[in-house]
Amino acid sequence: MTTLTTGSEAWWQSKKGPEWVREKGNYRVTFWWRDPKGTQNTSTVKRVWLYITGITDHHQNARPQSLERIPDTDVWQWQGEFSPEWRGSYCFIPSDNEHDFADAVFEDAHPDRLALREGWRKLLPHAVSDPLNPQSWRGGRGHAVSALEMPDAPVQPGWDHPDTPYQPPVCIEWNSTRLDNRRRVWIFTTGDDSPERPLAILLDGQFWAESMPVWSALTSLTTGHKLPPAVYVLIDVIDIEHRSRELPCNPDFWLAVQEELFPLVKKHAPFSDRADRTVVAGQSFGGLSSLYAGLNWPQRFGCILSQSGSYWWPHRGAQQDGLLIEQLRTGEKTAHGLRIVLEAGRNEPLIFRANQAIYAELQHTQQPVIWRQVDGGHDALCWRGGLTQGLMILWQPLIHSRSLYGIQ
Repeated sequence: MTTLTTGSEAWWQSKKGPEWVREKGNYRVTFWWRDPKGTQNTSTVKRVWLYITGITDHHQNARPQSLERIPDTDVWQWQGEFSPEWRGSYCFIPSDNEHDFADAVFEDAHPDRLALREGWRKLLPHAVSDPLNPQSWRGGRGHAVSALEMPDAPVQPGWDHPDTPYQPPVCIEWNSTRLDNRRRVWIFTTGDDSPERPLAILLDGQFWAESMPVWSALTSLTTGHKLPPAVYVLIDVIDIEHRSRELPCNPDFWLAVQEELFPLVKKHAPFSDRADRTVVAGQSFGGLSSLYAGLNWPQRFGCILSQSGSYWWPHRGAQQDGLLIEQLRTGEKTAHGLRIVLEAGRNEPLIFRANQAIYAELQHTQQPVIWRQVDGGHDALCWRGGLTQGLMILWQPLIHSRSLYGIQ
């Protein structure tokens, strides 16, 4: 067998993204990046920062990691250890500056969290996906990322059939009087038209419509009778400023959804008004918002899918609980009658602890709360599987409803 010279054209052609080998129950993964400007003699690149969600990202109180150049080549590499079930996204950030982070970030094993976040905040707009990896997309923060999935990563229902044909969604404009703004809303339907079809509201709708389209996954699960025929409403956040104002516990947003958006959607696709057939699904601020909607309007939103909910809000990093946790603890909110799926990643420490706290408070209510821990971080690559799995769990009683399939 011919050994290829590291950095040669033939060697690069053999690379298809990260490579891994099994070591003592885990996998040692090697990441590669090709310097387009060549070797250290011709390139100005000093660092290639590696941002792995849940491993080297800003949620971890750990030193930033950079790939290292193999001398006299255009090859940069980095190795790390991952569990067999690991799933997550990553990106590269090439830099001509050796000092992108404050010196304090490298002076201790646990760097200053604010300095660390500030360094990543400046770098991430310059991130690039892995050109060797065909599984790449634009993440929620606007930069390109790529997928890393270990051999034993859990199956993500529906996403394993990306070529399933589907009926394209309808995209409408919603001009809100109450919110005094305008945004896109996608309406996606599966199965035959029926006023009894359940409804799912997907927050951060622009992501699930454009960056990581959910259409084939939902269609595949519906044709396989793992999801009932349904109406899906994907709501655009407009921008980061509107997202930060409307999603965290904002009553006007949810009143506008009920009073303005629902009648608008019904002109295009009939759906059931029953709370036990209505799912609100969201991630991060959207996860917080989904439970907030259920706690405040349980007569309309009866099924809650909260992924990596930001239950620390509004006290980021403070030694006190978030608003919903406090209100549940003092009895100002009740989750009686709701069906709730909570999910968080073990590699998103602050959010994981906040979700454990909200789960503990919800345990005092009378209905079951399903708690799912994910071997991953604050990551849409993990959320996509939890989204379809959560819909299956929450709509399980409907899947066996013969009338939803038009069978008498």
